[in-house]
Amino acid sequence: MVAQLTSSERQYCAVILILMVIVGVAMAALGKSDPLGVHGVIVIVYSGVLLYLVLSAFYGPEPQEDRQASYYDDPIKVGIALSMAWAVFGMFMGVWVASQLAWPNLAFDAAWSTFGRLRPTHTTGVIFGFGGNALIATSFHVVQRTSRARLAGQISPWFVLFGFNLFCLLAVSGYLIGVTQSKEYAEAEWYADLWLVIVWVSYFILYIRTLARRKEPHIYVANWYYLAFILVVAILHIVNNLAIPVSWGHAKSYTIWAGVQDAMVQWWYGHNAVAFFLTSGFLGMLYYYLPVRAGRPIFSYRLSILSFWGITFFYIWVGSHHLHYTALPHWVQNLGMTFSVMLLVPSWASAGNALLTLNGAWHKVRDDATLRFMFVAAVFYGLATFEGSFLAIRPVNSLSHYTDWTIGHVHAGALGWVALITFGSLYTLVPALWKRPAMYSATLVEVHFWLALAGTLIYVFAMWNSGIIQGLMWRTYTEDGTLTYSFVDTLVAMYPYYIARAFGGLLFLLGAIVACYNIWMTARGAPAAAVVGDGPAQSGVAPAPAE
Repeated sequence: MVAQLTSSERQYCAVILILMVIVGVAMAALGKSDPLGVHGVIVIVYSGVLLYLVLSAFYGPEPQEDRQASYYDDPIKVGIALSMAWAVFGMFMGVWVASQLAWPNLAFDAAWSTFGRLRPTHTTGVIFGFGGNALIATSFHVVQRTSRARLAGQISPWFVLFGFNLFCLLAVSGYLIGVTQSKEYAEAEWYADLWLVIVWVSYFILYIRTLARRKEPHIYVANWYYLAFILVVAILHIVNNLAIPVSWGHAKSYTIWAGVQDAMVQWWYGHNAVAFFLTSGFLGMLYYYLPVRAGRPIFSYRLSILSFWGITFFYIWVGSHHLHYTALPHWVQNLGMTFSVMLLVPSWASAGNALLTLNGAWHKVRDDATLRFMFVAAVFYGLATFEGSFLAIRPVNSLSHYTDWTIGHVHAGALGWVALITFGSLYTLVPALWKRPAMYSATLVEVHFWLALAGTLIYVFAMWNSGIIQGLMWRTYTEDGTLTYSFVDTLVAMYPYYIARAFGGLLFLLGAIVACYNIWMTARGAPAAAVVGDGPAQSGVAPAPAE
């Protein structure tokens, strides 16, 4: 990690980490017994460990003078390792909280282990820990290969990577001790949010500077999607998390938004976090790694651009469909519903573009589990986007809202689309990155695929059934106009589905553990012959467009 840095760059790293230790000390001193003080100690320990790693290699050999002739892959390798570590943690927490719904005693009668505290550790661990690190790592890889340019910085990639993981650590540890804003996908408190702004702006600047150094005149479409992910997430995060802390010594803050405005801003953020974090960034993966693995160009480059602008324009308006039948003005609800239905067109354009790219390569899909990950991910992307547009229609929403049907929809996207395209991309990237001929075990990739697919199907079908039954029971009335079923009756009806949900999640977790072992063994394997043309000075390796 430090071997790629010159002595002056190591000094800069040490200075940055010392400043972070000082910030941690200030947080601990101001917070004292408040949770802010606990997080101050975490900042001190985290920064101190990194400082030790830098200082222990401070007088090591200098990097070669021709380092600019090769790609900067060390941060990508660490990002993959962190992504898989968060995957196991986040999915384990998901299985735990799913099991609590069937067996409530798994909360152990302790505050930190209650559903309300564990559930955001699952969402943050999977979305930001697993997904965020995978997006950062793959974006670093894609922007270099499609631009034929080394990352525009030696320290900034590490700052982005480790800074982002510090945010994830502060968020998850905060939930366990009761620190939360109670905002979906935005539970972290004000100081963690401020830190993420600094990290994310650094990420954006690094990406733009790398593109500015490109040796290819063309900006490949995957970079469009990654840039939209980086830029729009920054805007969403800043606006939604505008808050006033109780004091500099307290973790608690209060949002500047009030009442229905707070709800509108939250779901403008919440659904666009799905749009630009869980869709746009992962479409960047799809548009690069699918053609590379299939050995075929994108079916239609023009269609990918049209899809990009359609998704970017339509998605930004749809958040209000989460607030049907609320105090939100009716015209705003109609706006969200209308754009949600329109969104089906650009979404299916990308899904169809991916599937049509595989024309002439279906034999590879049959034989190659890695490519099958990507194929199934594209199918689930088309399915989840259709379902999302359908559920946004007000009469349908009256049945589905607040039920497990929504949970099934979310996980059709999160497991079937986001996780599967990530695993497919990593299985494509890892052998190339570590200069190996292939993954350590093709059989383990196959095992992982079937575990992941079975887990996803069991989970999603269980929640679809549970949610529809739940919604129908809630709206069933007797002849006297009273509710036919009590709330406890609905819980009894959902019980077997909750067991199936936990089992499906367990299968998916086992698949992630298999992937960790396979990736670890691949990284430890013997290198293949030297890769020809894998450097900024050589020819680019972007998948060629068909048009």
